[in-house]
Amino acid sequence: MNDMTQPLASTAWHLGPAIPQSRRPWLRAIGWWLLQRAGWRFEGQMPDIPKFVVIVAPHTSNWDFPVGLAAKWALGFDAHWWGKDTLFRGPLGWFMRANGGIPVDRHHKSNVVDRTIDAFRTNERFALALSPEGTRKKVEAWRTGFWHVAKGANVPICCVALDWGRKVVRLGPTVRADEDTADAGIARLRGLFADIRGYDPTQRA
Repeated sequence: MNDMTQPLASTAWHLGPAIPQSRRPWLRAIGWWLLQRAGWRFEGQMPDIPKFVVIVAPHTSNWDFPVGLAAKWALGFDAHWWGKDTLFRGPLGWFMRANGGIPVDRHHKSNVVDRTIDAFRTNERFALALSPEGTRKKVEAWRTGFWHVAKGANVPICCVALDWGRKVVRLGPTVRADEDTADAGIARLRGLFADIRGYDPTQRA
């Protein structure tokens, strides 16, 4: 396995064979080029299993989405994600869906967790990537949907951090939703991001 603390190379690292993958080498090359240009690199490892939830944090800027999307492309990672339905309207709707987006009506989202659990149960390979903060604004509490999905589908949670301080996409650790309550589980998960610095335009070098 190559040392992922070094700058990315388009053919230097691959996901494990069990992980859902897009199989689009041209898109992987674009993602690699974008991250290289921006000075980002990878650390860590995703679990080599066919089903899991990914949480990406912290979410402090609109810039998090293009960095995360470029990382998804560079890895060749075929992950689905929830997004508010307004993002899927107009000419960008096809782009969002083509990249794994699942539109969610915030006024009628009560069954989205159950539908996602069913997707895990009925697909041989399925990954869901979400921002637990749900917004780039500072929040005191994470949303619990991802935790209930992982618990209900009995799949692990891979913690992916966008560390703007070091320009690192940290993959892992991967943990289980073992707690009896979402609050207890999320408290533990938030601690895994305690040393991660989100995007802050006032502190740019």
